[in-house]
Amino acid sequence: MRNILLLSCLAFLATTNTTKAQYWEVSGMGGVTVYHGDLAPDFSMQAPGAAGSFFVRRNVDPRVSLRIGASFGTISASDENSINEYNKARNLNFQSTIFEGSVGLEFNFLPFHHHSQKGRNSNQFTPYLVAGFGVFHHNPKANYKGSLYELQPLGTEGQAPGQEYSLIQPALIIGGGIKIDINSEWGIVIEGATRILFFDYLDDIAGEYADPRLIASHRGSLASAAIGLADRSGELGQNLGRPGRQRGDSKTNDGYTMFTIGILYTMHQSHCPTW
Repeated sequence: MRNILLLSCLAFLATTNTTKAQYWEVSGMGGVTVYHGDLAPDFSMQAPGAAGSFFVRRNVDPRVSLRIGASFGTISASDENSINEYNKARNLNFQSTIFEGSVGLEFNFLPFHHHSQKGRNSNQFTPYLVAGFGVFHHNPKANYKGSLYELQPLGTEGQAPGQEYSLIQPALIIGGGIKIDINSEWGIVIEGATRILFFDYLDDIAGEYADPRLIASHRGSLASAAIGLADRSGELGQNLGRPGRQRGDSKTNDGYTMFTIGILYTMHQSHCPTW
C-alpha cells in the first residue's frame, strides 16, 4: 500500500513540470458519512455520522484533475434499529471514527474552471466522476456496563492475540459530483463517494460466535468484557451466541460512503510581465 501511495503521489507532483497551462485548486468540504455492513444489511435506518474532507487538485486540462486529500468520518450502528427480528435479538452495536488519506483522478464531463481572471472560456458547472485509492484508520468501540471498550483488542470472534484484524486498511474510492463556478477563483463542489473495502471488520462483526472459553483463554483480565461484548443477546433474554452460529455475514465486506458539499478555490498561475 505504501508503494502504491508513493507512486501515486509522485505522478501527482510530476504534472507540475510536464504539462502546460495547469493550475492548483483547494477545497474544504463537510457533510455526512453513511455506514453499510453487518449492522445494516437490510437498509435499516442508521443515523449518519459527520464527515469532513480537504483536497488539493492539480488540473491537467479542463477535463482531468489529479487530487490528493485527507478525510475523516464518524460512523455508528445498532441492531436495535434493524427491521430483522434475528438482528434485533443479536443486540450488537458499534461506533468508530475514520481517518483517511487518498489519491485520485477526477474527470469533468464538461470543460470547467480552466479560464484566466480576464475572461471565461469554460462552462460554469459540470458533473464529474472520481476514482481513487485510499488508506484509512478505524477503531470500532462499544459501551459495556458503563465503559467504552475498543473491540479489536478483545478478539470478540475468538481471534488469538496477534491475529486480530488490522486497524489500518486500504479502500477503493468511486463516486461523482457537481462543480459549480461562482467566479474565476471560487466555486462550489457537491460530491458523493463510496469506499469499497477488502475486509468485513469495520464494525467488528464478520464470522461466527466463538466459544467463550476460547475467548477467555486469549484475553486474560479482559475476558469478562470480551465475552460480554461478543454475545449481547443475553441482555435481552435471548441465547443466540452458541459456538459456530452465524454472528455476521463474512461473504459481504463492509463499506462507507461520504456525502459532502464545500467550497473550491482556484489558484491561478502568475506570469512575469513582458518588458
